[in-house]
Amino acid sequence: MLVKTLLWTATLLLLAVFGARAETALERGAYLVNSVLACGACHTSDAPGAQPFAGGRRFVTIAYTAHAANLTPEKETGLGNWTDEQLIYGLRNGKRPRGSTIGWPMPVASFSALSDEDVKAVVAFLRSLPEVTNKTPRSTYRKPLPASYGPDVTSVTSVPESDRLAYGRYLATIASCTYCHSRPGEDGAPDFKNGLAEGGREFRGPWGQSLAPALTPTAIGFYSDADLKMIIRTGMRPDGRKLLPPMPIAQFAGMKDGDVEAIVGWLRTLK
Repeated sequence: MLVKTLLWTATLLLLAVFGARAETALERGAYLVNSVLACGACHTSDAPGAQPFAGGRRFVTIAYTAHAANLTPEKETGLGNWTDEQLIYGLRNGKRPRGSTIGWPMPVASFSALSDEDVKAVVAFLRSLPEVTNKTPRSTYRKPLPASYGPDVTSVTSVPESDRLAYGRYLATIASCTYCHSRPGEDGAPDFKNGLAEGGREFRGPWGQSLAPALTPTAIGFYSDADLKMIIRTGMRPDGRKLLPPMPIAQFAGMKDGDVEAIVGWLRTLK
């Protein structure tokens, strides 16, 4: 009897410790899409009354004029005819079901790192969105898109949250921190090998021109961890200067404390 009581007590304690933190796939997907991945920053139009994730936002650069796709499960203009497997493959490898390449500015290099568990959670959330009919214009590219973004990604192991540095790198990758803040190579793509988080990428938009700053320890060394957390979440530097787009401040504001801390901790280890 005593053994049964002790086992039951231990079970209750474990549930108390871990139960509150348990997430369903839909909850995890909602968190990732709405904060870490910042999908709404690109896939929601600026037009008054625009429906979230229904696409339509336009991006204009020297290389392309792109229109963000409708991510809702509507069949004619959205993703309703894609299977879960096709969505997962498209997110990670930048390919549509018929084989065409998903063009810039989709950060395929970031999303290719999504773990099996997380990419399935993202798809679960996208499936839960209300259907919105919104046919977006076809994107045009003034330089050829790559035939592929690299070797096919078919499976990615989850990174344990307990490994704070590895998890921080994972979050910084899927949040496109390294994609936007790495120095561009000769082909214009982020040079993760030689210019990781070294800044220098240029962005143009209605706000004018912005240049992604470096995130290396030398560049951010004079900021405290609290400063960096504030910058990521509010888009405001300690001296009162605001960050320019395309930094997705509205989305990053919803990131969990532990996740922001993991990203900051990893950035401190860069060379």
